[in-house]
Amino acid sequence: MRKILTILAVVLMLAAFSGCVDEKPDDGGVAPETEQITHLRIGYQPSTHQIAAMIALEKGWWKDDLAKFGITEVTEYSFPSGPPEMQSMMAGHLDIAYVGVAPPITAIAQGLKAKIVAGVQVQGSGLVLRPEIADNYTSPADLRGLKIATFPPGSIQDGVLKKFLMDNNVSIDDVKIVPMGPGDAIAAISSKAVDGVFLPHPGPAIIELDGNGRTVASSGEMWQDHACCCLLVSDELIENHPDMVREIVRIHIKATEYLIENPNESAEIFAKKTGFDADKVLYSFEQWDGRWISDRTSSLDAPLSLQRSTMSLDMLTGC
Repeated sequence: MRKILTILAVVLMLAAFSGCVDEKPDDGGVAPETEQITHLRIGYQPSTHQIAAMIALEKGWWKDDLAKFGITEVTEYSFPSGPPEMQSMMAGHLDIAYVGVAPPITAIAQGLKAKIVAGVQVQGSGLVLRPEIADNYTSPADLRGLKIATFPPGSIQDGVLKKFLMDNNVSIDDVKIVPMGPGDAIAAISSKAVDGVFLPHPGPAIIELDGNGRTVASSGEMWQDHACCCLLVSDELIENHPDMVREIVRIHIKATEYLIENPNESAEIFAKKTGFDADKVLYSFEQWDGRWISDRTSSLDAPLSLQRSTMSLDMLTGC
């Protein structure tokens, strides 16, 4: 398992932004005719990590900004975590996906024809224990014997949690890790069916505000500057509709910048999409250690920080 996670870390560094659209056709300069796409299908998860997707949906940017490419209909699909989202994309039901970095790596290895074209955010998850357990927490060794709910194997949360345990000489066999979606995990710690959860925000903030747990470690403490979510686009779009993909990346950047500049409205949009209370979402914004990515010229320093994280427009105009 340690070897697998080490390989995952290397792959995250090398493949995080492997998506690239060739400016020139490979058929001697004559572009082949391609079937026009009128319906765009977008997947995302009910996490503040992927709120940019929701803002662009609420503002109508996906449909309006892509209308010049023939898009007349946009359908959104919400998934509890990355692995089922990738199953849907592999089945041909999604064109683009906001998803953790880890699930696409597995899906691509299994035959999914898609590429990561932009970063979405880094860090932003939290390890939360029930209050009476958190009171006695001093180190990862205290997790031995506990039941912790997190996203399914193959998700970035599952990988970060297991790496955290192994980095601290705690066998993953000594912790009962239970795969759950965010809603089920929040309900499980609230009913004391589990001892803790490791979830993306706003889950940790909501659990704390409801008095059902306390964060003992943020994901940045567990794996500093780890890559988390990305924007994945099908090869069909990349190869046959590169101009549309460039616009998709621009929409993502616009939505991310809007999110950062308008947190109150963004919280309202997220609440409308997910049913969470907007005040709790704002509290999550204040408490999380994540960072949304939007500036193409900026870079982060850590090795897994998805350096020049939204360099995708540069990549799309020539690799």
